[in-house]
Amino acid sequence: MKKAVTSLTLSSMLLLAACGGAAPTTTAGKQDTPTNNDKKPAETKAADASKPGEKKTLEFWYIDPGDKEKVYLEAVERFKKKHPDVEVKTLQTPNDTYKQKFAVAMSGGNPPDVFHSWGGGWLKEFVTQGNVLDITGKIDANSYVKTVLDNATFNGKNYGVPLGLSITMVWYNKDIFAKYGIKQPATWEEFLTVIDTLKQNKLMPFTLANQPKWPGAYYFMYLADRVAGPELFKGALGRTGKTFDDEGYVQAGKYIQDLVKRDAFNKGFNGVPWDAGQGRQLFYTEQAAMLVMSNSIVNNVRTEAPTFEKKLDFFPFPTVPGGKGDPSDIGGASAPVWSVSAKTKNPDLAIELIKELSSQETAQNYSDRTGSPVGVKGVTYKDEYAKRLGVYVDKAKDIHWPYDQTLPPDLAELHKDTTQAIFGLSMTPEEAAKKMEEKAKQILK
Repeated sequence: MKKAVTSLTLSSMLLLAACGGAAPTTTAGKQDTPTNNDKKPAETKAADASKPGEKKTLEFWYIDPGDKEKVYLEAVERFKKKHPDVEVKTLQTPNDTYKQKFAVAMSGGNPPDVFHSWGGGWLKEFVTQGNVLDITGKIDANSYVKTVLDNATFNGKNYGVPLGLSITMVWYNKDIFAKYGIKQPATWEEFLTVIDTLKQNKLMPFTLANQPKWPGAYYFMYLADRVAGPELFKGALGRTGKTFDDEGYVQAGKYIQDLVKRDAFNKGFNGVPWDAGQGRQLFYTEQAAMLVMSNSIVNNVRTEAPTFEKKLDFFPFPTVPGGKGDPSDIGGASAPVWSVSAKTKNPDLAIELIKELSSQETAQNYSDRTGSPVGVKGVTYKDEYAKRLGVYVDKAKDIHWPYDQTLPPDLAELHKDTTQAIFGLSMTPEEAAKKMEEKAKQILK
């Protein structure tokens, strides 16, 4: 991690975030889960906090299903044993629905006490509105990897604690690769050869569920990094010479459109939702051989298709001809980051809950059972995916964080819109880059 830390600019460290996906699942009713119709007016929370002899109540919202959810709920149980006078109501909501539901709850003054966050620009927006509790000095900062903790630090104040560290790779079916004598590609030319070989054998090279737009952005961000290096985004964001209409971004878009024209993706990919899981089913049923995704796919596989795990493997995104990006550079994100609402009636208890949700015990369980590196110190990686991904993190000269969680909201949304349009061939890379830079000039100072 040290090499990656030293290469990050202050702005990127302050804006670290993530947008990893989650499969749909039933809500966590095991713990007095509120339904979507359950309302929580401020006066009700006040009553919960003030009536003697009655249990205090905390509401906790998160996005992850499967083993991740089980790890969270076990942490909640440990918290409840320490605080028998507290009831914790939990609610799991798939990623894209969660973002909408949470924004409505915040704007309506009715947010959960403890909630899943990605840090960065997403969290900062709510911090700026005064809706997130400042927990500076209330947590042990030395318990967390500084680079990851900085993801929820703004103007020297902390507004969240990290648990997972998500790394984006090219995930593939190693049985298919073995059957057709395909080796892991390291260069773009080798990458195209893999795609052509798979197509010749009537297989979809990639499955892509790009209706929510962020899955396609993984390709765009990697290609921009491979073409022009990490200073492209950092310079465009910081207004230090680089711009969003830089030729590096145009070239990244051209690479994407070349893949689309080669039929590298499943039909109708821009209309396929991630949360519903259809795209992943193409992977599990061996109709598609690869996908570019964060290591959240490990949790998806273990939840949805556990027998497929023996076929699952990954490799780094390939280099491109004449590219300035270092092959060790990787895409990463911090998720979940646990934050507390400024409107909670029980701030001390809510802080104790996020401490339990990001404790060393919770982090060890999270890594062991979900194949993920973590942002909590003192964890020994035992899971093979976590071990291998941890090596890539340690060797990375730079880690680029998701644009949609780093950029200001309006510019982040335009980034997703234009990237989806590039994939859909409805906008040229030049047009997309021009729109991004025009908006950046309005928003970024």
